[in-house]
Amino acid sequence: MMSASRKTLHNALPFLSSGKQLIKCSNRRIGSVAGKEERRSFGKGKRWVALWGNGDYGRLGLSVPASKWQPTLCTSLEDHQPSAIACGGAHTLILTDEGRVFATGLNKYGQLGVPLDTHYTLEPMEVEDLPGRCIHVAAGDHHSAAICEGGDTYTWGSNVQGQLGLGKTVQTHEWKPQRVESLNGICLKMMALGSQHSLGLTEDGDVLSWGCGQNGRLGHGQVPNIFGFLQNMSEFSPRTIKSLEDKKVQNVSAGLMHSACVDEHGIVYTFGQGRLNQLGLGSDRDSPEPLPVSALPSVLEVACGGYHTGAVTRYGDLYMWGSNEYGCLGFGYKQDDYALVPKKVEGSLALSCISQVACGWKHTAVLTGGRIFTWGWGGSQGTFSTDGFSSGGQLGHGDEFDYFEPHLVNLQIFRKHMYAHCISCGFNHTGAILEEI
Repeated sequence: MMSASRKTLHNALPFLSSGKQLIKCSNRRIGSVAGKEERRSFGKGKRWVALWGNGDYGRLGLSVPASKWQPTLCTSLEDHQPSAIACGGAHTLILTDEGRVFATGLNKYGQLGVPLDTHYTLEPMEVEDLPGRCIHVAAGDHHSAAICEGGDTYTWGSNVQGQLGLGKTVQTHEWKPQRVESLNGICLKMMALGSQHSLGLTEDGDVLSWGCGQNGRLGHGQVPNIFGFLQNMSEFSPRTIKSLEDKKVQNVSAGLMHSACVDEHGIVYTFGQGRLNQLGLGSDRDSPEPLPVSALPSVLEVACGGYHTGAVTRYGDLYMWGSNEYGCLGFGYKQDDYALVPKKVEGSLALSCISQVACGWKHTAVLTGGRIFTWGWGGSQGTFSTDGFSSGGQLGHGDEFDYFEPHLVNLQIFRKHMYAHCISCGFNHTGAILEEI
């Protein structure tokens, strides 16, 4: 669901390496005219990690396990310049300019990269067993990953379905970051972690997947079992998705039980569970192999949530599809109707140039011109209804209500003007990197 990199825009989004492939936002749009300016590189201002939503087990890193209904600065990291954030099931990873990785939240499976006798942390702790500078981090439901300079990949946390990619002989969890030996000589530039599966994107545009293969989320197709029946297989080591080898993929995402990627031509491919139409293929069938989503214009990046999916086009438009529970598709209504195929989100975003989309379990966030919009599940069915004790608040609007269309997150609550650079959605918490300007 969640990955982040400290690389510059040109490295993180290869579409932007050519002046002909910028996000093309018309003059009528709010924000900048070109995607290169819209999702700009960091400036010289002080940067902060802001987190909000469910605070159980310290996933917000705020020293207390309390929920927050509005963005709250993680002051324990004020001596660092954060560059990327990845929100997982109940934990959060933060990457700094120095290439250091910090983790906070639940550590039941070792997903924080600290010994298991530390059940959780209320403030970010450094993951100290990573050799050298890291350039990318990713967080899944209960596992984590980092890519170091030079391309080495490290994983840690839950391994019950082989999602760490360390082979069949490894135990069901690893708290200490382990080098993925089978990737020796293969340089990854991006990872995406789902609930029990992992995706890796190489510098050459190949996609590897491993972990739980249920519903076809690994994209390797079905194979016959000993009785001749076709089944989806789990993989304990990274395996190249053969059907994507000639596509030169630029972006990958992993959801709860489905996956997606975007090739160099802006074509989106989806695979895995399709029961709630999260594949955008016009049916509710699973797909064990990547299939193109035909009802889309050229896309820059894609994001998979629990049962919904979003995509940002090269023109800065947002398309959503899949389950609309709690209004997480942003179409202005809460009915549980499914969007069988991608549909453009307009309303309050009609004049905005979207540069990033992030999907949580049942909520969504986008970035546009340094501003954040969120919608979907706000935690309204939680046990409590008071800020600090709620199970929700992940939309950041000062309450735990559900919102059926995009609403602006108020960043003016801070003393200084803040510009949002990147966002990440976890199960029921949200994070962002903000810069003082």
